[in-house]
Amino acid sequence: MMKPNAVITDWSTMSMNDDISYSKIQTLCDPLTVYDLTPYNEDIIVDRVHDAEILLCNKTPITRGVMKRCKNLKYIGLFATGYNNIDIPASREFNITVCNAGEYSTNAVAQHVFAMILNHYSKVETYSSDVQNGKWISSKTFSYFPYSTYELANKTISIVGYGSIGKKVSEIASAFGMRVLIHTRTIPKDCPYEIVSKEDAFKRADILTLHCPLTEQTRELVCKDTLSLMKDTAVLINTSRGGTVNEFDLSNALKDGTIAKAYLDVLNYEPMSKDTPLIDAPNVIITPHVAWAALETRNRLMGIVINNLKGFLDGNVINKVN
Repeated sequence: MMKPNAVITDWSTMSMNDDISYSKIQTLCDPLTVYDLTPYNEDIIVDRVHDAEILLCNKTPITRGVMKRCKNLKYIGLFATGYNNIDIPASREFNITVCNAGEYSTNAVAQHVFAMILNHYSKVETYSSDVQNGKWISSKTFSYFPYSTYELANKTISIVGYGSIGKKVSEIASAFGMRVLIHTRTIPKDCPYEIVSKEDAFKRADILTLHCPLTEQTRELVCKDTLSLMKDTAVLINTSRGGTVNEFDLSNALKDGTIAKAYLDVLNYEPMSKDTPLIDAPNVIITPHVAWAALETRNRLMGIVINNLKGFLDGNVINKVN
């Protein structure tokens, strides 16, 4: 049986330093054309995809116009869980199968959340900087501790969203002896933690961490009104979607001391814009949408993408979203 013609449009969103390989995809497809990145321009996308039967991508927008002009296209495989870059109704119209990859990043994202939490409460970055600047050398005492550090035990963490990542964060928090509060749209069965309202989640949190999808209900969930409910010692963490936070309101809250700190791995516009209202905000640490990107995580994601493609080629479609 002939192998299908395939194209990957944005491989650099999966690997920037060749630490993972697409060689297993090459065993399934011939030819396989790989682009590091494809501009978000319909004519360029069509030029690169027009002969392909198989399209693999992460964030490349595949619109109705692209599908209409790419007559051979039969399958779109996503290097992602989200599929908002794909026109799903159009994919049904043109009989194009779309498959995504779910629940591959749970461990990595939960780990990143606690890297942020531990950095805040243990002041690792702050103390390391002082040591580098010679302040321990000049210390009069053997133990140099001008900045207060705090135990996680008995701190209250509010987890907004109780999917696989929210559950993993709650497990780790429990292991640290933290008080765990859960706010979620769908009330889980047999949840071992206290389920609370949105207002209570914000009011009672020492740490509030977002693990919810971006929907009309969660868009700008963090805003002036909800931030005003929080303790002035509280920490906000967002590793979900940038749109869950009103960045103007958060910037103002950080400037006026409404909350103590924010740790963000996602923003409204990515890559980060020089015009983001958070660019000059105090007490914010931003990482470049990297929580999901551990090596093991990306290899796991590749495995799911390959299994999805094999299933489609074998007539046994899995993880179909349309």
